[in-house]
Amino acid sequence: MTFRHRRGPIEVGALAIAVALTLAACSSTGGAPRSSDDGSNAGVADTPAATIAMITHEVPGDTFWDLVRKGAEAAAAKDNIELRYSADPEAPNQANLVQSAIDSKVDGIAVTLAKPDAMAPAVETATAAGIPVVAFNSGYDSWKNMGVQQYFGQDETIAGQAAGARLTADGARKTLCIIQEQGAVSLEARCAGVEQGFTGGTTEILNVNSKDLPSVEATITAKLQQDPTIDHIIALAAPIALTAVQSKINSGSDATVVTFDTNAALVDAIEAGDVAWAIDQQPYLQGYLAVDSLWLYLNNGNTIGGGTPVLTGPAFIDSTNIDTVAEYARNGTR
Repeated sequence: MTFRHRRGPIEVGALAIAVALTLAACSSTGGAPRSSDDGSNAGVADTPAATIAMITHEVPGDTFWDLVRKGAEAAAAKDNIELRYSADPEAPNQANLVQSAIDSKVDGIAVTLAKPDAMAPAVETATAAGIPVVAFNSGYDSWKNMGVQQYFGQDETIAGQAAGARLTADGARKTLCIIQEQGAVSLEARCAGVEQGFTGGTTEILNVNSKDLPSVEATITAKLQQDPTIDHIIALAAPIALTAVQSKINSGSDATVVTFDTNAALVDAIEAGDVAWAIDQQPYLQGYLAVDSLWLYLNNGNTIGGGTPVLTGPAFIDSTNIDTVAEYARNGTR
């Protein structure tokens, strides 16, 4: 890959990235960064202005991506970066967005790789053009083979295994794992990990379409009515978990709802006891590190992780720590 260094001091940001990495151990489009009122900006770098495209597989209405975007915007505001955010849940369309970013000659690209095979040609075109590419959130098993510089996210198999082990400890016997986007490698890895880690009983996978939440609710409700032995529902996203809570009520089921990922409403649900726990991969941190890492590379040739993924999860959120997390959720960063 051709380095595209930008000369200039990096007086701001070294401390911020160090703190972020410490934490990591535990279709809409946009132009210039939106203003942020969460107090997370650490000042503004005096390095040359640059443009970074962030392209995700966001499904409209999934508030998880609001947290990713907010982290990216905080880093962009600090780093004198123009952030161009775009998203499409369909892989071919997402690949086209990458190509559009290449054509507009952005200085760097941060991308999710939910369906790596469909994204590979566009990523290859970007790297061939000398544009540094980092991946985040999805593509843990494929980013390096695609020539991507750095990766920020969690190992979804390990996260799934941790969830499965906890389900075993919770006394689960029959678990329903809900995949809201069939073919998304990160989601399939989560359920596969749950099956590996859950030794207390059996796991059944249910595919739904997250673009149609009323249909999701009806499908889960019907499944719970059909099989009253299901005692735990594990969702793979906060909106699906909240929908499962309603399905549980509709069906009269006593199943416990747990989930991957959070949003403000999910935090409220844990506080209320409607959801027992969630696995947090820190989406704000993923967005922040994706942008900040490109800034460091452009201005100082730095890369993070030594050729290995930078893990931002998994961590459990439950009744023991929800009060602390709720404070950050109210600020829009968890």
